[in-house]
Amino acid sequence: MALRAFSKLKISKFSTSLLLNLTNKPSVGTPLPSDLHLPTSDLAALPNNFLFGSRQYHDGRPRGPLWRGKKLIGKEALFVIQGLKRFKDDESKLSKFIKTHVLRLLKLDMIAVLTELERQEEVYLATKMFEVMQKQNWYEPDVYLYKDLVIALTRSGRMEDAMKLWEAMRNENIFPDSQMYSEIIRGFLRDGSPGDAMNIYEDMKKSPDPPDELPFRILLKGLLPHPLLRNRVKQDYEELFPEKHVYDPPEEIFGRR
Repeated sequence: MALRAFSKLKISKFSTSLLLNLTNKPSVGTPLPSDLHLPTSDLAALPNNFLFGSRQYHDGRPRGPLWRGKKLIGKEALFVIQGLKRFKDDESKLSKFIKTHVLRLLKLDMIAVLTELERQEEVYLATKMFEVMQKQNWYEPDVYLYKDLVIALTRSGRMEDAMKLWEAMRNENIFPDSQMYSEIIRGFLRDGSPGDAMNIYEDMKKSPDPPDELPFRILLKGLLPHPLLRNRVKQDYEELFPEKHVYDPPEEIFGRR
């Protein structure tokens, strides 16, 4: 009788364990046998968690561009970015921080800091960072370093600072590309300085690179209230791009009768 009771107890425990194993989802999927070959169509019809386990674990890291961007920036570079932003309103502390921390960065970390400051629209700090980089032994004039900073300054409305950098770039015999010309011209037109925009336009015509359509389009639109300047640009545009059409709005729109 004791043997019968012991057998019932073992069967009960086994049944309970079996029931739990059947109802619980496995944390890791059972791999397919190595000799099992399924047609591609049958594999496509299988659920996503069949081959790789029924549960999808998250490792806690954020997804998307933010994480990928921060992975490219080292810890020291991130520390420098935070420090520069902390002391940007105190020139003496900022200068001390640059001497003690920024100058210790490697070349790639300095470039990463500059790029991130531009992305965050911290153009004053980005200019400071670029000045530090220009004093390094490894520095060589590079159009892309100038380009990103000039565009960031222009989009922030700091046209005077952008032009200082523009002159420094030209003194190093670096020619702007079409995007730089477009952004500078757009910035001057936005600030109500068509004369300065035309000076950049004249400089663009001397560039060794072939002209691009975009700067002309920006000027033709921005110079609508200035017909004499616009006609000069329109004539050049029609000569360079004879297959393109220039829309001229009615003169009454701007009070010219």
